[in-house]
Amino acid sequence: MRKMLTIISNVLRGSASRNGAELVSEGARVVVSARTYADFTPQATFDIKKCDLHKLEEGPPLQAVLTREEGLQYYRTMQTMRRMELKADQLYKQKIIRGFCHLYDGQEACAVGIEGGINLSDHLITAYRAHGYTFTRGGTVREIMAELTGRRGGIAKGKGGSMHMYTKHFYGGNGIVGAQVPLGAGVALACKYQGKNELCVCLYGDGAANQGQIFETYNMASLWKLPCIFICENNKYGMGTSVERAAASTDYYKRGDFIPGLRVDGMDILCVREATKFAADHCRSGKGPILMELQTYRYHGHSMSDPGVSYRTREEIQEVRSKSDPISLLKDRMLSNNMASVEELKEIDVEVRKEIEDAAQFATTDPEPPLDDLCNHIFYNDPPLEVRGTNPWTKLKSVS
Repeated sequence: MRKMLTIISNVLRGSASRNGAELVSEGARVVVSARTYADFTPQATFDIKKCDLHKLEEGPPLQAVLTREEGLQYYRTMQTMRRMELKADQLYKQKIIRGFCHLYDGQEACAVGIEGGINLSDHLITAYRAHGYTFTRGGTVREIMAELTGRRGGIAKGKGGSMHMYTKHFYGGNGIVGAQVPLGAGVALACKYQGKNELCVCLYGDGAANQGQIFETYNMASLWKLPCIFICENNKYGMGTSVERAAASTDYYKRGDFIPGLRVDGMDILCVREATKFAADHCRSGKGPILMELQTYRYHGHSMSDPGVSYRTREEIQEVRSKSDPISLLKDRMLSNNMASVEELKEIDVEVRKEIEDAAQFATTDPEPPLDDLCNHIFYNDPPLEVRGTNPWTKLKSVS
């Protein structure tokens, strides 16, 4: 300590030589930096909104502990998801990304909060608004962006596009409304059969919540006590139809009837995380499935073909951005509790922007997959087989 004080004293007096002064100045900068980081609050406890309950005597806690490391990681992940979606919007408008494209900006607290409440060894399946979950499940920004542009380096080799991305323990990305729900129950059945204390998170939107196959799945999951967390991401609009016009009951967390349910603030990452932990404990204890409704909001339209302002006002969107944005909420909590500095978060922003730009560069220069790859991976671990093309004399080969 005495040596450090001497160094700082020398810097202030300017008594060192030029080269020595540079070294001392660097040493002083490190000391100041170290002291600054040491002054940060390592963890803090926050009050969170109480969940509405269905067929539950008690719910998740009303307080959540957040460490500085967790907060910085959550912030980086949500910013990466937000910037990735904004870049996808830009590339779509430039006609570099084509076809269906459903963006997730505004709903980042759902994906990141859910991941904070389960393990990577658990399983997850969702609908077509899947870019964010592909990232939180282990996909890279480069792989996701390249898949959006249909390139060989994409996470599905350029053959899946926006709606069909997969990673380990992540089963898509499914294009048929509600069809992923019975598939998720099947994954949960496998979890129970294998006895590894794993579970499946099965996500769908408010627009899919009226599908008959979902209620059939509730019934089977309850009968068989499957370790499945059914999660309805209620972003208030199914395509262009508000939930009030589409559903006689908008209490989606009660839709399981005989299945316990929670309604959660989906714009608060800590609310989502604590509720997911609670739901995961419920499933792992052998009590069967549980249903969560995350009240959230998407800033973009339903898809890139929907401007998103014909059925809601720009003022409504701006009000949600200004009052309930999930990234701003986390940022304000961390800054107001001395868990990070403005400069530190800005540095993360810069790093994220660079990562997104590098990924976009890769996604626009990587080659498209050749025709020979078209039929590959139809089957898993089978010998090569011949596949008929669009006419009898066109032959293609499928390699697992």
